[in-house]
Amino acid sequence: MNPPRNSVRIATLALLGLTLAACSADPDVVIYCALDQVHAEPLIQRFEEETGLTVRAEFDVEANKTVGLVNRLRAESAATRCDVFWNNEIANTVALGAEGLLAPYDSPAAADIPAVFRDAGHLWTGFAARGRVFIVNTDLMDPAELTGMWDLFDERWAGKAGMARPLTGTTLTHMTALYSVLGEAEARRYVETAKRLNEEGKLDLTSGNATLMRLVRDGKLAFGWTDTDDYNVARLEGAPVAAVYPDQDGIGTMVIPNSVAMLKGAPHAENAKRLIDYILSESVERELAFARSAQIPVRASVERPDYVRGADQMKVMEVDFRTVGAELPARHEELKELFVD
Repeated sequence: MNPPRNSVRIATLALLGLTLAACSADPDVVIYCALDQVHAEPLIQRFEEETGLTVRAEFDVEANKTVGLVNRLRAESAATRCDVFWNNEIANTVALGAEGLLAPYDSPAAADIPAVFRDAGHLWTGFAARGRVFIVNTDLMDPAELTGMWDLFDERWAGKAGMARPLTGTTLTHMTALYSVLGEAEARRYVETAKRLNEEGKLDLTSGNATLMRLVRDGKLAFGWTDTDDYNVARLEGAPVAAVYPDQDGIGTMVIPNSVAMLKGAPHAENAKRLIDYILSESVERELAFARSAQIPVRASVERPDYVRGADQMKVMEVDFRTVGAELPARHEELKELFVD
């Protein structure tokens, strides 16, 4: 005999209520993550498996990389929903610390990370870096023809080179760093030259590093600025590409670490500390080195594959990330005026 309709309706509503309750259940820790989801999500899932904690991870899209999440953190600062910010670069994290949005945490997992990658007040820690390199399509040009950052503007490569518009992510951090490394006049000349050549149809400005990588990979451009993780994706796909680490006889190649921090007023502070300890562990840095992202360990003791060039195998640009972080908001506004039509 079939059950009465009212009983079926009640049972259905009860099941729906349980499902909605499960979906809206408060997680044990919330992380905003600017590292590409394909790289970060498996690591976060492993943390859940090892600890039994549930993590709500929220990611950003390539076009709004880093800046979208940073602006969310600013907007939510009066009552933050986020516990941990995993940034795919460091300057915006430093800026959040300067604005009073981060809480100090001296993670024991960071004890052997070089001081240059750790905030003196323990507001943030850097790890797992990427190099800013030229990705070159070897079917279209010889990588040996490139040596420095100004080669991007060489008349020989007019219409064949590109870079991401310097408004988000590591490109914004890179261009901001140039002001303190090169000086105001030379850095301004670099970004203004990029803008002028784009207007003349001689330089491609893309929405992001991954887009630039795909244009080079597919032979639509000969070379351009990107990060070592995007270059490695093209390499693994079997594309005819090489990486040039520019300015080895000059200012050096910029290396930008990931960074992790706890939010001020984090709703799940103790679990946030456990997640930060995990993210800063040698095992995570090693896994990121061997992953498709091919990130550069900041600790010499961490194993890496041969195709990941260590910081001891290149001249690294000397950058004070605290200065870059402090200058980033103003430089962002300045570059928006230049590059947003």
